[in-house]
Amino acid sequence: MKKGLGKILKTRGITLFLPIVVISCAAPAAYNAGTGQVAIRPASADLQREGAAAFKQYKLKTPISRDAAARARVFRVANKLRPVVNLPGAQWEFEVFNDPSANAFALPGGKVGVNTGLLKIATTDGQLAAVVAHEMAHVTSNHAQSRVRRSQTIAFGGAIVGAMFGGTENGEELGELAQTGGNIAFGLTFSRTQELEADQIGTVFMARAGYDPGDAITLWQRMGASQQSSTPEFLSTHPVSATRIQKLREFLPTARAQAR
Repeated sequence: MKKGLGKILKTRGITLFLPIVVISCAAPAAYNAGTGQVAIRPASADLQREGAAAFKQYKLKTPISRDAAARARVFRVANKLRPVVNLPGAQWEFEVFNDPSANAFALPGGKVGVNTGLLKIATTDGQLAAVVAHEMAHVTSNHAQSRVRRSQTIAFGGAIVGAMFGGTENGEELGELAQTGGNIAFGLTFSRTQELEADQIGTVFMARAGYDPGDAITLWQRMGASQQSSTPEFLSTHPVSATRIQKLREFLPTARAQAR
């Protein structure tokens, strides 16, 4: 006899209500080329609370950098960008973590983390601004909410397939395969779209704050030179550097026109 859907969800560890996801980019375009306006999409109050709680926990578990020069750089850039990013209700908070990986992340409500390893790649304030503005763009575009909704749909689809074949020998494997296929077809592709969107919006924020958006291209050239990944782009949540650079070059005149 087939198991009920609820039991299958429980026994196979599939949940429809997933925990908050760290943003590491389908709504209308976040940038209107005709008006020059950036679409601001505040996250729900619940998601902002979850973002704040997740950031608090991360700070407890991850060493915070005590490098005065590194902290001064990040805060200097963040404080220059903050006035040009109008996100109602945002509680912006920036922190520098003692982590050698060249990475940064954002959480709903305006929580942004920068690893010290990134500062070895982003050697100028302009290059660092490209990263910080990119993460702020994830927040203003509310990419987290979209990712949560998409992940719930993918998980549910995998659970349904597993339930349909729950009485068969390969039922569980089919359900897992369906969920994996859904993630590749929808989840990862969607994430790459968000990343490219955040790249563009980030360069608009850079220009408005007085930085040269062209520094974003330099950053990704340096990032590409430092990281040689063998993962095919269609299986990656982030576009390869060559793709990002091409898209940024195409958008560069538009971003520079936003200089104030």
